Amino acid sequence: MKQQLENIRIAAEEALKSASSLQDLDNVRVQYLGKKGELTAVLKQMGGLSAEERPVIGQIANEVREQITAEIEARKAEIQAEEQEKQLQNETIDVTLPGKTEALGHKHPLSIVLDEVKEIFLGMGFDVAEGPEVEWDHYNFEALNIPKDHPARDTQDTFYITENMLLRTQTSPVQIRVMEKKEPPIRIIAPGRVYRSDAVDATHSPLFHQIEGLVVDEGITMGDLKGTLETWARKLYGEDTNIRLRPHHFPFTEPSCEIDISCFKCGGVGCPMCKNEGWIEILGGGMVHPKVLENGGVDPEKYSGFAFGIGLERIVMFRFGLDDMRMLYENDMRFLEQF
Repeated sequence: MKQQLENIRIAAEEALKSASSLQDLDNVRVQYLGKKGELTAVLKQMGGLSAEERPVIGQIANEVREQITAEIEARKAEIQAEEQEKQLQNETIDVTLPGKTEALGHKHPLSIVLDEVKEIFLGMGFDVAEGPEVEWDHYNFEALNIPKDHPARDTQDTFYITENMLLRTQTSPVQIRVMEKKEPPIRIIAPGRVYRSDAVDATHSPLFHQIEGLVVDEGITMGDLKGTLETWARKLYGEDTNIRLRPHHFPFTEPSCEIDISCFKCGGVGCPMCKNEGWIEILGGGMVHPKVLENGGVDPEKYSGFAFGIGLERIVMFRFGLDDMRMLYENDMRFLEQF
């Protein structure tokens, strides 16, 4: 039995020398020290030894077990050191190499023009106001002099949530909300998303953006409206830009007008962009209806004001020479990367 134990020790040493991985080491451990291993099999035969032989053989068996265990741990440390060295070689970083530049995004064309418009009006003393996109019927229609039976309701296909709640069809409700909270003088623009149940095509979308403007003070006239919009147009499209006002009708302004700008592409001579008319229809506006002032808590006998509404997509399309609004929403990187 002594010879068997010696043979097990020698065989285990040879097996450990050829082990090249932690898995190989575990296989050696199981083969010689496991419950069904070779050393365990020898120890099971000790019942047939005499009382004098048992302690001697038991001591030798423990020495063999301890020696094999120690050699396994030593070989394990060697293998781990070898694997770490290989990992360090494979993962070596050349600190002299240039870093990788992260690609940075840029503004969407809608944001580019909106920021320019904001800067122009902020420079004229306007504040930027905001309001909820989910709006009450009262603010979106009735307070703006558009009662439930008004024909204008038929021209605005509205997304209703309940009978009295809807997705706003314009940013004009912000006018009322501002007048309710602030005493004149008031000078604000209200940019934001609006929603109408329109079929998607080159010039229509169920989601688009408006920039509402409102000025309320004593002695405000149509001349102030014309001067303000003329200043805005010239800063946005160039100092040679002119505007003209044409009579129109809006329920919330009286008198009302459509505002055209001279074609910035041809200078008013006539081209495909302006349909050879020399003018481009750009926005609508007028003097705030006395009833709208009253609904906002402003005394129409003391104060007057003007309001206007600009379609952001429209001026963006003019600005960049686009002929299809859908290009602004399709997220085509080939298009967006041009800006």
